[in-house]
Amino acid sequence: MATANKICSLGRRIYRFAASLSGAIALFIILWGCTGSDFNAGAIAWKTYSNSRYGFEFPYPSNWTSLAAPANDDGIAFISRQDNSVEIRGWASQQLANSIVTNQESVKKIKPNFQTAQGVSGVMVVEVDQRVGSMTLTLTQGQVKYCWRGQSKSQKFPDYYRLFYYIAQQYRISKS
Repeated sequence: MATANKICSLGRRIYRFAASLSGAIALFIILWGCTGSDFNAGAIAWKTYSNSRYGFEFPYPSNWTSLAAPANDDGIAFISRQDNSVEIRGWASQQLANSIVTNQESVKKIKPNFQTAQGVSGVMVVEVDQRVGSMTLTLTQGQVKYCWRGQSKSQKFPDYYRLFYYIAQQYRISKS
């Protein structure tokens, strides 16, 4: 009986490892296709969204459509006219002061892994599952948390990866 349990446990570990490895390999293959250098930002007509409440801006393709802005003016979303499942979104919010946060264990400190063209460091997370692929940039300046996200159906994500990455690089925070 103990041997059977050990074999089942080993089988579960091998399965979990293979499942996580296959997910990592799939993500690698998807992102490998995204690394080409054929993206030409100069071939796109751009507009710039500027947020007066939080002082951030980012470019977006001029032929994309804006969705209704929230009443609190914390950000905006744009969708592609060619495929309304493709979206870019930028927003910001005030963070609670550390002295107000009671459970410091729940506050994760993630090291910056991305830098905008402006020189602001932040955290870039790329996630691809069976349905949706997304690229999310998070920047923190003082008590303000700035976020930008590009999202598409996962099978189309390699087509939009370079566009999303370019826009994230061009994200700017006004120096106050």
